[in-house]
Amino acid sequence: MPVSSAYRPDPRFFALGDDFSDPVEAAAFPQTTLRFRNDRAAATVGLDELSDAEWIAHFGRFQPLPGQPVPLAMRYHGHQFRNYNADLGDGRGFLAAQLREVAPAGLTGTGADGASRLLDLGTKGSGTTPWSRGGDGRLTLKGGLREVLAATLLETLGVPTSRAFSLMETGEALQRGDEPSPTRSAVLVRLSHSHVRFGTFQRAAWHERPDLVAALVEHVRSLYHPDVAAGDAPGLLRAMVAASARLTARWIAAGFVHGVLNTDNLNVTGESFDYGPWRFLPHYEPGFTAAYFDQFGLYAFARQPEAVFWNLTQLAGCLKLVAEAAPLTEALNSFGPAYIRELRAAFLMRLGVLSVSEESDQTLLDATLAFLRDGGEALRWEPLFFDWFGGFASSARALSGPRAGLYRGEAFEAFRAALFDHDSDRPERLEHPVFAAADPEEMLIDEVEALWAAIADRDDWNPFAAKLARLEAARQAYGFAG
Repeated sequence: MPVSSAYRPDPRFFALGDDFSDPVEAAAFPQTTLRFRNDRAAATVGLDELSDAEWIAHFGRFQPLPGQPVPLAMRYHGHQFRNYNADLGDGRGFLAAQLREVAPAGLTGTGADGASRLLDLGTKGSGTTPWSRGGDGRLTLKGGLREVLAATLLETLGVPTSRAFSLMETGEALQRGDEPSPTRSAVLVRLSHSHVRFGTFQRAAWHERPDLVAALVEHVRSLYHPDVAAGDAPGLLRAMVAASARLTARWIAAGFVHGVLNTDNLNVTGESFDYGPWRFLPHYEPGFTAAYFDQFGLYAFARQPEAVFWNLTQLAGCLKLVAEAAPLTEALNSFGPAYIRELRAAFLMRLGVLSVSEESDQTLLDATLAFLRDGGEALRWEPLFFDWFGGFASSARALSGPRAGLYRGEAFEAFRAALFDHDSDRPERLEHPVFAAADPEEMLIDEVEALWAAIADRDDWNPFAAKLARLEAARQAYGFAG
């Protein structure tokens, strides 16, 4: 069997039945050229021992892994830019497999029986399904490359995220309206904690099926939030609110803009996934948007907490089919306080310092944002956190580095004073060679375009591989938990 002894299949979603999904087959691609395989992620699910040929068979031609049923296109609805769409579902992807993590990673929960986390292998660009809505079910190679880059940097920065698992070039010429066509094609596989979306609940509620909502509640509770009592829908909502608050705070601390925070793009575990028109902030700009079609800034950087809360209210509305409104409202209203707590914690994490008190931590958060705002376009988001990582221990490094001239003025002095009130967290991390570099790893749009241009123009994958290697070094240096 081409898997290790640590491989443990556990296809739980498949057992929910045909009210939630449709069996599908992957497209037969003209070619399957392996462009990226995540061996570190593969090791967490017992698949790192696959040869490249076996990898291509499972993640390019989609021969089923041992113990896994046929792939399923998941059914869901969603609010897209706050307009309800009942004609959704997996239109170019499917749930390929579910399996247990080799060792708990300390994220959201373990199974009720003490088992390690249940993880999904899901696809993007694997062909048409009953929910393709006239689309070709394909993914551009550039889109696949962008998802690998986004997921990798987010993991590096401590954001709970799916991991890009595999990227295969598939040899088709795709027509797209938002990039030069024809363009190269790919199929992506991601490893995620869950692909059950808020929109999965919305579909069951739209069909006025409390039995399906109740089945989903039990499925999600038992597998992803086992501390919640059986049948406790408000308790489950509170757990999902907490997970979503943590995710949103980590996005903000990372300077990340998701771009399309629709209800079908948020899942029940509070893990970021499905990266389309994402961006990272070049500098502090509350109205910064990622999607060219977000003309009114609905999902702008600073509006992401509002967007996530709005989506949670739609989820709460679905749960009214199986629970009273008052406890659901109470659970929903826990988002604001949870988000502020998580935002303080996320900024402490990014700055590499320890908590002192709620008041002092809030002062540091406020001072950091004020300094970023005061610094304008000259003070880039990511370099500030890099230069001052570890607090006082990084003073000499920051004040002798390439941005030393920016570290002056009233707003800076308030930031530095608040930062120095906090002790360094694991100061030995500063000994990593990453912190000897002048600049941090960023992922601004110009670099993304340059990495793609090397591939599109010369089929040169070396810059992409080098970027991933630098991000891995940064991940090890920071030592964040997602």
